[in-house]
Amino acid sequence: MIVRAPGSSANLGPGFDTLGMAISLSAEAGVIADGEPLPDRAQPADVRHPALVAFRRAGGEGELWVRSSLPAGRGLGFSGAVRVAGIVAAHAQQHGPDPSALAARRFEVLALATELEGHADNVAASLLGGVTATAGGHAVRIPLAIDVAVVVWVPSFTTRTEQSRHRLAATVPFADAVFNVGRAALLVAALAAGDRTALRAAMADRLHQDVRLASAAPSRVALDAALDHGALCAWLSGSGPTIAALCDPADAERIAAALPADGRARVLQIDHAGTTITP
Repeated sequence: MIVRAPGSSANLGPGFDTLGMAISLSAEAGVIADGEPLPDRAQPADVRHPALVAFRRAGGEGELWVRSSLPAGRGLGFSGAVRVAGIVAAHAQQHGPDPSALAARRFEVLALATELEGHADNVAASLLGGVTATAGGHAVRIPLAIDVAVVVWVPSFTTRTEQSRHRLAATVPFADAVFNVGRAALLVAALAAGDRTALRAAMADRLHQDVRLASAAPSRVALDAALDHGALCAWLSGSGPTIAALCDPADAERIAAALPADGRARVLQIDHAGTTITP
């Protein structure tokens, strides 16, 4: 069987460690069967690979192959996606590939993936699909009343999440906390109501983006370029250095072409399926 988990863009604007969006790039994993060739472009997962670590923690037996269209270290949820794929592969091995069996154990999968990942926003989006809100061990999909494309700009350099987090302040001013609470609530409401005009203001943040963008100047240039050329909103994807933007599907290619040439711009969609199992 093949387990497919979409990547994600997390920390959506003000939704630090809370809001995540599944995207149409993915990681796949499967149990290696004796005597059978691996799928095209698949590689055996070594003992330190996060997919195999997660597979073994979930009780999986044997070895895994992995393949991925997600770049590692760019803020598009590679580690979260492969961990979810590994855990779901173990559950499918034990309980079968029936989607209802996975749905019944989604909170168990989410809990282990969150423990391994260190935060829930990436893994919840990869598991459930769509745009998700997570807190207190719960994950809920946000209903979307808006038809948008996702444009991402991926530079050649990478970011380590652990190092990026060390740059963030341990405390924040009360006014900044209130600012982010308000913008996060507005963002969820705007997505659910389909209010495009509110998205740009709703995506503003005072907790993490400015600190991270200060050490990734090309990403700041790309984010500003997306907004200048008509994106509805833009944000630093995960801990960066990738930036992501929502836009009208008719404008997506034009906006992508306007982004800086020192990175790769791609037009993606929101992945609504979440993690799937193909027998």
